[in-house]
Amino acid sequence: MAASYNGVAVPEDGARIEYSGGRFHVPDNPILPFIEGDGTGRDIWKASRRVFDAAVQKAYGGKRRVAWYEVFAGEKAFTRFKTWLPDETVDAIRDLRVAIKGPLTTPVGGGIRSLNVTLRQTLDLYGCIRPVRYYQGVPSPVKHPERMNIVIFRENTEDVYAGIEWKQGTPEAKKIIDFINHEMLKGTKKRVREDSGVGIKPISASGTKRLVRMAIRYALANHRKSVTMMHKGNIQKFTEGAFREWGYELATSEFRDQVITERESWIVGNKDKDPGLTVEQNAALIEPGLEFASGDFRKQIYAEVKSVLDAIYATHGKGAWKQKLMISDRIADSIFQQVITRPEEYSVLATPNLNGDYISDACAAQVGGLGIAPGANVGDQHAIFEATHGTAPKYADKDVINPGSVILSGVMMFDFLEWKEAARLIEVAMERTIQQKVVTYDFERLMEGAKKVKTSEFADAIIRNMETVGPGAAAEEIEQLHPERA
Repeated sequence: MAASYNGVAVPEDGARIEYSGGRFHVPDNPILPFIEGDGTGRDIWKASRRVFDAAVQKAYGGKRRVAWYEVFAGEKAFTRFKTWLPDETVDAIRDLRVAIKGPLTTPVGGGIRSLNVTLRQTLDLYGCIRPVRYYQGVPSPVKHPERMNIVIFRENTEDVYAGIEWKQGTPEAKKIIDFINHEMLKGTKKRVREDSGVGIKPISASGTKRLVRMAIRYALANHRKSVTMMHKGNIQKFTEGAFREWGYELATSEFRDQVITERESWIVGNKDKDPGLTVEQNAALIEPGLEFASGDFRKQIYAEVKSVLDAIYATHGKGAWKQKLMISDRIADSIFQQVITRPEEYSVLATPNLNGDYISDACAAQVGGLGIAPGANVGDQHAIFEATHGTAPKYADKDVINPGSVILSGVMMFDFLEWKEAARLIEVAMERTIQQKVVTYDFERLMEGAKKVKTSEFADAIIRNMETVGPGAAAEEIEQLHPERA
């Protein structure tokens, strides 16, 4: 760790978070880098930091504290250093391991495509984690927002976000189109139109497996009931279809004793219901119309059923499979309507990048929108917690924007650090504040009888509500209101 980054000394009263043995080791006074953010980020960060400090003080009575350390990106960095993302900002986050940030502007005019994407790729923060759940009192466009309780694990470094593309009409685009048309598609009727822009969508086995591994570990550690892989594999068979296959392969090879796939549950469940069921009878139950299939296909399904029963019936049969983590998959377009019609059926989603981008915002809309949606970008040794919304520059420095996204990202961060008492205290105090109808303008306009307050005043109200509840009581209240989050 350097003594300073970007010319700013590292706090002497803090200690570095260490990583060894596959886990983070957090001191009682961790140095946490923060990026204030652009536009409304300035108001949001000021309010959020006060909430964080109040929660830590209340929860631990001075035994723990955060040594905040500002690092720079976005407009503030460009003004000071003439670069949107200084190398020493990345170095600081790499050395100090865990950071939090407000929203950042995407520079106009070329260069860095997205500061957020650059940070993710540079630090290999391959898992974008987006918990989506309802806080009582938040206005929602659906009848039962409380049914939504999903954690989305979105692959962060591949797919269309790899940024491999060529503009229509450029020599590079012509070169790749000619190669595809005359070499890769030679002898077929398929063609890429000459006036196309071209992008490449890479999805790798290694990238998929580490993302699915992260999702499964989270689900097991947090007593979640299922992990569902979201994909468009019926069309994109060798990218998103492969994401599905590699996900199942990872689950059943590394977590065999703790998981069961949905299809395996059918086979084992059929055997539980009728112990005398033959392999052929079982196969007919999981593949309707099997009698009309080719002989080779029937043999394939028979072999699958026998293999599953031989491999796991002794450990997963006789109802034991019902206590295992369910691994399933769903086509992307179907899951969009299902998270509205029956969201309670989903617990953890694992997705390629673009699907995860879409579904995260679609789910967030049901529980209050991006203004209250937290997020994290996590790798094996580093993590950045962040607001999920934009910078809204027309509202900058007006003290009006909802700070909920950064505040709840801080809740995620404290959970990550195992400072769960502080995390629960913030959640309870924020939920109470919303139930009291003391809210910023975005919620006030949707709530009858609400009191509109400034960003800073919303933070004040949360801190006041912390004073009425102790950390133990916060955990009890969470358990009563939201047992799945206790």
